[in-house]
Amino acid sequence: MAENENGAAEETAATTQQQAPQIKHRILAQYTRDMSFENVMAQTGVDGEVKPEIKVEVSLDARKRGAENQYEVITKMKVTSTNQGSDKTLFLLELEYAGIFHVEGVPDEQLHPFLLIECPRQTFPFVRRIVSDVTRDGGFPPLNLEQIDFLALYRQQLAQRAQQKTDA
Repeated sequence: MAENENGAAEETAATTQQQAPQIKHRILAQYTRDMSFENVMAQTGVDGEVKPEIKVEVSLDARKRGAENQYEVITKMKVTSTNQGSDKTLFLLELEYAGIFHVEGVPDEQLHPFLLIECPRQTFPFVRRIVSDVTRDGGFPPLNLEQIDFLALYRQQLAQRAQQKTDA
């Protein structure tokens, strides 16, 4: 009797596994949509000692493309470096980095979080390299961004939207 129960449990697990949708996704393309770097320090100069303070703002956007199962996911970064104490801007970097993704098998209710968590996670190493290269080529030490928790960022954006709705 125990063999039948185990066999039935294994069969049920196999059936459940077969019914679960297979998620297929891949990056079709990725590119810099828009970028701006201003070396304000070189233009205006700085009096006294330079103690940079870095502020990084990240936002995400996703939209459906014309082709079936294709989505564009955009990571927007704004990096501002100011001189500690005087609050004079040293440099400003704005970057929009996009990835075109083919996504299949994700249930509709999970598609939005998938696009705004998993897709930016895959393109982030490229964003990190661009930020590092641009700051170095702009006359500053390379800025190596720390890993971003895209799940926490997604939750934060949902909370902000909910707060905006209650305020309106």
